[in-house]
Amino acid sequence: MNDGSKRAVYAAFGANSGIAVAKFVGALLTGSAGMLAEAVHSAADAGNQALLLLGGKRAKRSPNAEFQFGFGRERYFWSFVVALVLFSMGGLFALYEGVQKLLHPHEPSKLYIAIGILVVAIVLETFSLTLAIKEANHVKPKSLSWWKFIKTTKQPELAVVLLEDVGAEVGLFVALGGVITAHYTHDARWDAIGSLTIGILLIVIALLLAVEMKGLLMGESALPEQQELIERALQDDPRVRSIVHLRTMHLGPDEILLTAKIDFIDTLSVQQLAQAINDAKVRARSVVDATLRIYIESDIRR
Repeated sequence: MNDGSKRAVYAAFGANSGIAVAKFVGALLTGSAGMLAEAVHSAADAGNQALLLLGGKRAKRSPNAEFQFGFGRERYFWSFVVALVLFSMGGLFALYEGVQKLLHPHEPSKLYIAIGILVVAIVLETFSLTLAIKEANHVKPKSLSWWKFIKTTKQPELAVVLLEDVGAEVGLFVALGGVITAHYTHDARWDAIGSLTIGILLIVIALLLAVEMKGLLMGESALPEQQELIERALQDDPRVRSIVHLRTMHLGPDEILLTAKIDFIDTLSVQQLAQAINDAKVRARSVVDATLRIYIESDIRR
C-alpha cells in the first residue's frame, strides 16, 4: 500500500471510529432507527479500514515456495471481505432496523441531540472524503472521470474509501432528513424510510465493490494504455520483427506479470538473442510505473 492510500485509510478509520461512538450514543438517547443504522454503518466502515490496513501489511510478505509470486493480491482479498461486511453489517442491518420501525413506529426524541451528532458526523465524513479525493488525484489522470477511475484503478483501498465515504455522506443526509421529517410530521415512518434508504444504498455500494474486487482477484490485465506502451517499447528495436503475443496480469496493485513471445530476426547468435531479450526487458520496465515480472520467449510468427 502506498503512502497516499495509507493516509486515506487512516483518516477514514479515525473519522468513522469517532462517528460510530457518537451515533451509538445518539441512537440510545433518541431512539432513531436512521441514527442506529448509521451507527452500525460507521462501525462497519471503521472495521473495514482496519481490514484494509491488515491486507496492506500482509501483502508485503516476501515470496516463498508456496506463493512464488508473492502476496500482493492479499489487498484485493481483504477489500472483497470489506464488501461482504458492508453488505451484511451495514446494508442488511439497516434494512432490518427500518422494517422493524415500520412495523412498530416510535417517533425519535431529543431532536437537537440527533441533529447535532449528525452534523458533526457530516463534517468528519467530509474531511475523510476530501482527503481521499486529494490522495486519489495523485494517481487519477485528469481526463478520467471518477466513476471510470473507481472501475479501473488497481489500488483497492482508494476505491473502497471513496465509495464508503460517498455512501456515508449521502446516508448521513438521509438520516438527518428522516429524523427531522419524523419529528415535525409526528410520523415515525419517515425515520424508518430513512433507515431503509440507507440500507439499499449500502447494499448497492457493497455489490459494486464486490464486482470490482472479484475482477482483481481473478487476475485483471494491465490497463490498455499500459499494454500499448509496453508493446511499443518491445518493438522499438531493429532486432525485433514483431510481437507474436503479449499477456499481462496484475499480481498486486503495483506488480504486473508480463509474458511475451517475440519474433526476432534470424541472424542473431544465441548470445545476441539473449542480449536482445534482456534489452527488451529494460525497455518494458522503463515505460511502466510498476514492478514488472517479465518472461520473454523467442518465437516465429506462423
